[in-house]
Amino acid sequence: MGATHVLSLLGIEGVPQTPQGIDPARHLHIEVDDFPAPYAGDIEPTEAHVRTFLEFAEKWDRQGAMFVHCYAGVSRSTAAALSILCHYNPGREMEAAAALRQAAPHAKPNGRIVALADRVMGLDGRLVGAVEAMGPGFYEGGPTPLVELPMTL
Repeated sequence: MGATHVLSLLGIEGVPQTPQGIDPARHLHIEVDDFPAPYAGDIEPTEAHVRTFLEFAEKWDRQGAMFVHCYAGVSRSTAAALSILCHYNPGREMEAAAALRQAAPHAKPNGRIVALADRVMGLDGRLVGAVEAMGPGFYEGGPTPLVELPMTL
């Protein structure tokens, strides 16, 4: 089943066009830079960013896929996708992190986004702990593979 929703997490990389076949109302662009990172711009992730993408995910009927992306597909997008997965599977943070690690060995979820999502969802450190348990991941740069995560664990 193709994507029906798109979540773009891009800052200094620019504003993406809505892909053909996607209703622009189903494409959310969160203007945020990867933080901390040597190439980061000025837009640090905030609770408002996390609340916005979680509210967007709540409106998604899951009749099609949600495509979540950032510039490299390593940090911002994996943090957001993991947060959304945990939102749909409360109390299963460790299983969600394990599913992400299995699907995306390159994933290095953005620590600030993860910590904010943990706080916004009232997880008392469980999401942060699950990401720490994932380990550092392995990414050497370059294109990353498309990763598919089920929304039910």
